[in-house]
Amino acid sequence: MKKIIIISVILLTNFLSSAQNIPVINPIPSKKQVDWQALEYYGFIHFNMNTFTNLEWGEGQENPNNFNPTNLDCNQWARIAKNSGMKGLILTVKHHDGFALYPSKYTKHTVAKSNWKNGKGDVVKDLSQACKKYGIKFGIYLSPWDRNHPDYGTDKYNLVYAAMQKELLTNYGPIFEFWYDGANGEGPNGKKQIYNWPLFNNTVLKYQPNAIQFSDSGPDIRWVGNERGFAYDKTWSPINRDEIYPGFPKFDLYRNGQQNGSHWVSPEVDVSIRPGWYYHADQDLKVKSPDSLLKIYVASVGRNANLLLNIPVDRRGLIHPNDSISMMGFKHLRDKSLVNLLTKNDQISTSSNYVGHPNSGLIDKSSKTFWAANDADQIPRISIKLQESKLMNAVLIQEPIFMGQRIIQFKVLLTDENGTKEEIICQTIGNKRIVPFKQKKIKNIEIEFLKSKGQVLISNVEVLNLISTRNEPLYQ
Repeated sequence: MKKIIIISVILLTNFLSSAQNIPVINPIPSKKQVDWQALEYYGFIHFNMNTFTNLEWGEGQENPNNFNPTNLDCNQWARIAKNSGMKGLILTVKHHDGFALYPSKYTKHTVAKSNWKNGKGDVVKDLSQACKKYGIKFGIYLSPWDRNHPDYGTDKYNLVYAAMQKELLTNYGPIFEFWYDGANGEGPNGKKQIYNWPLFNNTVLKYQPNAIQFSDSGPDIRWVGNERGFAYDKTWSPINRDEIYPGFPKFDLYRNGQQNGSHWVSPEVDVSIRPGWYYHADQDLKVKSPDSLLKIYVASVGRNANLLLNIPVDRRGLIHPNDSISMMGFKHLRDKSLVNLLTKNDQISTSSNYVGHPNSGLIDKSSKTFWAANDADQIPRISIKLQESKLMNAVLIQEPIFMGQRIIQFKVLLTDENGTKEEIICQTIGNKRIVPFKQKKIKNIEIEFLKSKGQVLISNVEVLNLISTRNEPLYQ
């Protein structure tokens, strides 16, 4: 009897040990960072003085009366954004030339000095209300560089910028993202500014603590390192944040993030639907196609980043039909492409299952549950046997990022209907990884996790058939 009791105690102890909470791998994201990553796709609106001077970067001495949209309709912007699947819009409230789209008390170079609406207009107010009307989020771009303000290049300008932040953060409702540009050139007095980044960051935290702040170094999210529409095969959310700053000259060394980075600062992919960021009539026929936008989505959202797609509003104050047609075509492709082809009749097995985290967590459509491999499992594996071969060209994998980013390297092994095998070796996963391949009928899929920081945890697996005119991935 005593022997049975001892064995029972040992078994109970082992069970409790295996069922205890799995330790996180630091750093981990805050709740607002997790919520931001779930947005995946939202829009940039570049519309400002440059729209009317046909420039990308203005000089700062433009006549305010140049700004004169004939039919500005922020409801149109928000409606198109909503219908195309965007979760929000970020407005260029002030670009490097210093012209502000609202009547600020801290600069004379604003819409209040223009003839538009007799100086009574406020684009920020119009768009914030439109976003609220259509149920999407509203964000602010406010360039720290100012080629017009007389105080630029002095300590006083930092206070001016912070005061403008306060105006924007307290008068226009909730702000989901505050976007800092890293550009820093000379002002009207020939001086460059030494930016007080702690002041700027703390101003946002004070007035809108739930807002995500973007710059090269965060503090919450960061630049991906290019403006061409893609993240990288190796894309870590952790990064040594304190080693860099906005405008950091050697940012290429940090663009992939860092496997053992000190802070969680996920990347955002910013890219324009046209060659330029601002509207230029000669680019009306150079709008990216829906097919190209889908490839960008796969290479951005599908590589542990969020996608910020810029829409250059034209001189009327409207999104051009060519842009809206492409945006809606992109939405149509996503609706048809991002459909999980797995069914209840397909068999999913795993090399091991940690107590309390079975492989059912891979397909339950919940981001809060996940499959966990046993600690002793040297090469954890997910095996998918399809009841019948299916035409596909991508596998989607997600980690539960609230537990930290873990996967260093993994392998996808495909077996087609004829028994031919294809092996694809990839680096990181993170929030979402889409692994594209040439379209074919697949019978079996195996995903092997070759290297990991700690226990392997996977929250979701899907197989997709991306609908497009080209079956090869846009970025290798």
